[in-house]
Amino acid sequence: MKRLDGNSRVAAMLVGVVVTMGALAWAAVPFYDWFCRVTGYGGTTNVATAASDEVLDEIVTVRFDANTASGMPWEFRAKQTEMKLKIGESGMAFYEAYNPTDKPVAGTASYNVSPDIAGYYFNKIQCFCFTEQVLQPGERVEMPVVFFVDPELVKDRDAGRIRNITLSYTFYQTELPEEQASLSPAEGSDYN
Repeated sequence: MKRLDGNSRVAAMLVGVVVTMGALAWAAVPFYDWFCRVTGYGGTTNVATAASDEVLDEIVTVRFDANTASGMPWEFRAKQTEMKLKIGESGMAFYEAYNPTDKPVAGTASYNVSPDIAGYYFNKIQCFCFTEQVLQPGERVEMPVVFFVDPELVKDRDAGRIRNITLSYTFYQTELPEEQASLSPAEGSDYN
């Protein structure tokens, strides 16, 4: 009997290890996402609900970059190459997307800033990247991003001298929303 108890204990411990590893693997993605948002790691930006209360006399240049992932049929570009604004001042930039295909295409944008450490101080108030975008055949849209660079940047020992930031987006093709995918091509042309 004692041998059976030992085996049961080992089996229970192994099941516990497997369950713990599964839970850690499941939690890794949200934890990494949270870590990147909190620290700006990898150029991850912040989301703000309002503009900055403080505007400094120091100027920052924000450059805009646009890319599409392999297999994404859209044409995607920044409407301007760069913008100069005061640190803390809100800016609005526009990107343009065009679907040259004969069918609706859905896409989601990933984003980052460089240098990476600037991500912690780069705040977006409004952005097309917050939601999935669906473009109809031949549709061309302008998509705004409203942002500011947090004045706390100048106090950071490592990031305090940064005055050039690049905001980069890459659009990836995603599956069409269910209601869009179920429409015939003629019906889909009226979808917004």
